[in-house]
Amino acid sequence: MSRPRPTFIDTHAHMNLPEFRPDPTKAVHRAEHAGVGCVVNVGTQVGSSRRAITLAEQFEGLYGTVGIHPHDARSCDADALAELRELCAHPKVIAVGEIGLDFFRDLSPRPMQVEAFKRQIELAWEMSLPIVVHDRDAHDEVLAILQAECPEETSGVLHCYSAGPDYLPATLELGFAIGLDGPVTYTTAGALRKVAARVPLDRLLLETDCPYLSPKGRPRNENEPAFLPDIAQQIAEVRGLTVAEVAAATTANALRVFPRLRG
Repeated sequence: MSRPRPTFIDTHAHMNLPEFRPDPTKAVHRAEHAGVGCVVNVGTQVGSSRRAITLAEQFEGLYGTVGIHPHDARSCDADALAELRELCAHPKVIAVGEIGLDFFRDLSPRPMQVEAFKRQIELAWEMSLPIVVHDRDAHDEVLAILQAECPEETSGVLHCYSAGPDYLPATLELGFAIGLDGPVTYTTAGALRKVAARVPLDRLLLETDCPYLSPKGRPRNENEPAFLPDIAQQIAEVRGLTVAEVAAATTANALRVFPRLRG
């Protein structure tokens, strides 16, 4: 008798963005065939947040988050926050995100990024939702804001964790989960694999960030949820576990971090 296939949750995808080329229906079917039964599409603007909800209404296994990415922090005004607040009431919206700081590309002025980050943390607390945090080249600043602004009840995930092993203790102390994506499979990702080995198994989440960050051996910027098992395979090898063990742990973690996934 064959063993049951592991099942996964992709906790960070962008099928709601125009850059996602595959047909959503076919992509959902390929994901299901690969054992990925649940996909969270993450908002980056008000429009993409609405699109995440539209997809969630069309497919049983799809959910969404709503938020404004630091690249678009200029748009995080009172009207945008009011609309996000309304969208948070949808039963298939599981978090506020993708929010945070990006000091690598600096597409919005840093003070605007900081203000948008703080306001959306407030929104998440008001709506009793976890947060999905973007942090690129702003590790000290992100940690400082999370430490200062997040009430104890606030939880969430450091998406596409890139701060390296040195920042891991402070991040874990906040109670946040660590999201790992395709880069953990790259030949040059020695520091990230150290993170994958050291994160407590009950704090680890799997993400594709599709259509970006394709795992090694997959077409660049043509990523999709069906490739999530590639990431699980790499983590399993680093930790000396089976893929099934990684799948079971990360699925349990996702259901805990994002309670609305439990229905």
